[in-house]
Amino acid sequence: MSDMLSIDTIMQRLPHRYPFLLIDRVLELNEGKSITALKNVTINEPQFMGHFPNHPVMPGVLIVEAMAQAGGVLAFASVKDDRDYLVYFTGIDGVRFRRPVRPGDQVMFKMEVLRHRGLMWKLKGEAFVDGELACSGTLMATLMPRDQA
Repeated sequence: MSDMLSIDTIMQRLPHRYPFLLIDRVLELNEGKSITALKNVTINEPQFMGHFPNHPVMPGVLIVEAMAQAGGVLAFASVKDDRDYLVYFTGIDGVRFRRPVRPGDQVMFKMEVLRHRGLMWKLKGEAFVDGELACSGTLMATLMPRDQA
């Protein structure tokens, strides 16, 4: 099990940048098995200007994207060679939203590897706010060597 990863390390592993980098810290990383990451949701994020002005709610697609980014950090950390990779989100199944995520919330993402073959990954994802399930689903992704993308 690895130590916590800071935003600096996350940015070394993911190509995403503001406003689309959606995880702030990795709390726990068990290479090839699981990851726990968090996002602090703030009113200053651009999506809240239009979603929705009088009742800001984090769009579900951004919650799912944040889960995918956490899964990407897990996949990158689990690859043992030194090639430069990109991660492509390849599928999503059974996503359910249980409660809204609002500014001021801290979202905890828990991703668990269901299957891993070569550079292809299938992960169970869950997002929690205050210990309450906000979103769940199964995500698929593949790593692609950057020189082949």
